[in-house]
Formats: sequence, C-alpha cells, structure tokens
Amino acid sequence: MLGRRRGPACALVVAAMALTAATAWAAAPSERVPVTTLRPLLMAALAHGTAHGTLVGDAVPFMTQHFGSAAPIEIDVRTLHPLPQPGCQRLEVTTTQRAVLDPKTARTQDATLRYQISYCRHGDFPAARRP
Repeated sequence: MLGRRRGPACALVVAAMALTAATAWAAAPSERVPVTTLRPLLMAALAHGTAHGTLVGDAVPFMTQHFGSAAPIEIDVRTLHPLPQPGCQRLEVTTTQRAVLDPKTARTQDATLRYQISYCRHGDFPAARRP
C-alpha cells in the first residue's frame, strides 16, 4: 500500500532523502568519504559543488612508503566554472597529507598538491575541440 501514496507526506519523505544524500557529499572536510579512486569525488563535486574524501585501499601502502607518512591522504574537490560542453565543469582538486618526509632535508612537513581538471557528468573528460 505504501507504493500507492502520493500525497504531501510522500513528497516530504522523498525530499528528506534527497537532502540527506546531498548533505553527505557537501559535508565539511572533517566528514570525509572514504574513496579508492578520485572519480566518486569528481562526480559528487559536479552534482553538489564540493566533495571531500580520504584515500583508502590498495594505493595507501604505496603512498605511505613513498612519502614516508602514515597520515591520511585527504582529497578536496570543488567546481570552478562550467565548460562549453553541457554537463562539464572545470574542477580544482587539492590533495593533502601531513608529516610527509622531505628527502632533501630529512624533515617532515605537510604536503599539498593542487591541480585543475575538466570533467563531465557522464563520467569522462570533455570531448576534444576540433579546429
């Protein structure tokens, strides 16, 4: 019988569920989503403007050994501006890890890598422009 209800109460439940999902991706950086790849954060940022995650999975042991830090690798993605191709935007990705060993000084310091990428809602890069 629940499937037959289509009144204001049903609309309120659907709206609450949508708001809850949106809040999970638009959460503060302290409420990070565990990710094994960058793609879920790119897609979430396209949908909600920002996304925050922490890298987990197979890449973590390599990164720990390579950078000499067991600190979490935090990833923040935000939209910068729409691109001419529908559904595509320019995104800024910021990756941060604390206490990374600097091989030149043998001291630890926080490391940040910031770059931009163009990405689309269909889960791929924008089509190349033809001259």
